[in-house]
Amino acid sequence: MLLLLMPFGVYAQTSSINVYSPYSMYGMGEILTPGSAQMRAMGGVGIAVRNYGQINPLNPAAASIAPQKNFLFDVSFDGTHYRNSQKKYNAEGVALSKPAMAVYNGANIHSISLTFPVAERMGVSFSISPYSSVGYKIQTTDQNENTWADIGRVRYGYDGEGDISEVKLSYGWAPWQKFSIGVAAKYYWGGVTRNYKAVATDIITGSGIYASTKGTDRYVVNNVKFQVGMQWALIENDTRTFTLGATYDFGGELRPKRESYVYTDNVINSIQASPIRNELRSMELRVPHQIGVGLFFRNRTVAWGADYTFAAWGEGNSKKLENTTLATVDVRYVDTHSIRLGFEITPRSSDVRNYLNRMAYRAGVRLGNYYQSFGGERINTLAITAGIGLPLKIWGISTVNVGFEYGRMSAGKPIKVDGKKVGLIGQNSFKFTLGFSLFSADTADYWFVQQKYD
Repeated sequence: MLLLLMPFGVYAQTSSINVYSPYSMYGMGEILTPGSAQMRAMGGVGIAVRNYGQINPLNPAAASIAPQKNFLFDVSFDGTHYRNSQKKYNAEGVALSKPAMAVYNGANIHSISLTFPVAERMGVSFSISPYSSVGYKIQTTDQNENTWADIGRVRYGYDGEGDISEVKLSYGWAPWQKFSIGVAAKYYWGGVTRNYKAVATDIITGSGIYASTKGTDRYVVNNVKFQVGMQWALIENDTRTFTLGATYDFGGELRPKRESYVYTDNVINSIQASPIRNELRSMELRVPHQIGVGLFFRNRTVAWGADYTFAAWGEGNSKKLENTTLATVDVRYVDTHSIRLGFEITPRSSDVRNYLNRMAYRAGVRLGNYYQSFGGERINTLAITAGIGLPLKIWGISTVNVGFEYGRMSAGKPIKVDGKKVGLIGQNSFKFTLGFSLFSADTADYWFVQQKYD
């Protein structure tokens, strides 16, 4: 079972799933970076973002400053190229010169958001986006010599895909002009399918007593969690703003339903496969209790921000995650820390002669760790981001946002599986984002004004 943490061989595929990562085999899968295209181009900074012309899906308190008589709409799309590699070792634990490699491409909608006012200093925000995604495909051959002697070659295959989406309804209220609070209901829904199979090949027994096995586990999630947030504008005037923000997520168990099917097939006589088990039970999946704090500064030319997030996934780091596939690998939830830094410069937003001066140029970085450990080893994460904002005078004030992200997941050293050395995956990803922000800012737009006639 030396290659159960990595796809076997070299291949390239394309899919509409949001991720391709062997790390998504357990739990919720890989957690996707939230936020609009503008925020993600700045490293994902957003907890303290307080801008009348920008939707903030990260902090419900930001909905309180929804522009009166107008609304904001935002949609973004992602395309990602994955390049995974794993160092291989022989039976003596010596690293081989050629690593295992895999290449994958994925594309999908990232998020759709809408914000509008309901009263003075009150607003509502609605968003839908993938919270986590599962996508992997692994093949390997049994390395046990006893199996070779008794049966022959046995090939194992594992694959899975699916998404857990987050539908978020936020309400923000500003009891004072520079101070806002908010609450959000977050509805998690979706499904993940995980398949596994064991197929006997090159049979040497001469009888039909050995059967191939195929299994499917389907997890269905429907649950609601809540989030609260606040923003405090220490400075807020026509030329600059400086805001502090904080959020807290009430995480907990999602209690998904699990449907399991197992099929057997006599590999010699080719008897038609039939289900031998179909059971419905709960499995542990959860979202973390999470606290985030941030600060954000903006003037007419420059904007910068920083966020810190702590997510209590581990809850004592005592429970081992169970999975049909990698039973010999100790996989556990672990607490995570994340730091996000972002910067934006707009040379002259009011320059009518030079379009390049009206463009926004963004860059950022994101540092943290993955929410699972493998064989006691933590996975470090790094992302470097960049992007531009292209202002357009279409349907009010609109912006086309283009972003790029280079991401890296890596572990410091190999782990031991069944007493043998196994290298963890080094995952590189290259993400391209295209977003559209539409701001209905026409003074003739009176959506929320009651009409009167003489």
